[in-house]
Amino acid sequence: MTSPTELFDLTDRVVLITGGSRGLGREMAFAAARCGADVVIASRKLDTCEATAAEIEAETGRAAWPYAVHVGRWDQLDGLVDAAYERFGKVDVLVNNAGMSPVYEKQTDVTEKLFDAVVNLNLKGPFRLSALIGEKMVAAGGGVIINVSTHGSLRPHPSFLPYAASKAGLNAMTEGLAQAFGPTVRVNTLMPGPFLTDISKAWDFDGTSNPFGHSALQRAGNPDEIVGAALFLMSDASSFTTGSIVRADGGIP
Repeated sequence: MTSPTELFDLTDRVVLITGGSRGLGREMAFAAARCGADVVIASRKLDTCEATAAEIEAETGRAAWPYAVHVGRWDQLDGLVDAAYERFGKVDVLVNNAGMSPVYEKQTDVTEKLFDAVVNLNLKGPFRLSALIGEKMVAAGGGVIINVSTHGSLRPHPSFLPYAASKAGLNAMTEGLAQAFGPTVRVNTLMPGPFLTDISKAWDFDGTSNPFGHSALQRAGNPDEIVGAALFLMSDASSFTTGSIVRADGGIP
């Protein structure tokens, strides 16, 4: 019988995380390294990627490699994949975490440029990365892809419709890619609810006493509370889980 420690062990695996320099991506990168993985920290700003990578290496002793890339730009993604494979020789886990949710007052404020930017980053880029790395994973005999979605993809609010729609597309993509890359590669959706990251500082609840009172836990999540669900999906603990949505949202009805 495999022990719990062995189930969650990521020793010598390579985990590539987009949007890995801050927020939930940063938490997942640290968690993977603490479980023995080497990590690729991919994001638009090289300096923040470098800072996060340096912290991870200093704390865990694992290799953490920063790479600057705009995930919403199709033509940059081949370079990311080629560089990661040149550096580590493989990618065992891909976490499509990079995303954006613009703020607007009414639907006509959403320009075509803004709409395309949201879809490009939240859906088109993850598709391309999953296609490139997923085929390499199949050839290598296995791997894991995790698409980070949002509870808003199931409960869309008028204030973030392009974001919700693109993440709903990501949910659908998960199911299709699980079929495309199975049985050796597992593909799942990690669906967070509200978390108290740097993004939450911009939230405006108009003086609501408890804006999370409708959820079962009646609060937002702390960033490190994403770690358990993320490690479950990254590791052999989820060996019979694919094409699934794992919710970490505090019980939003």
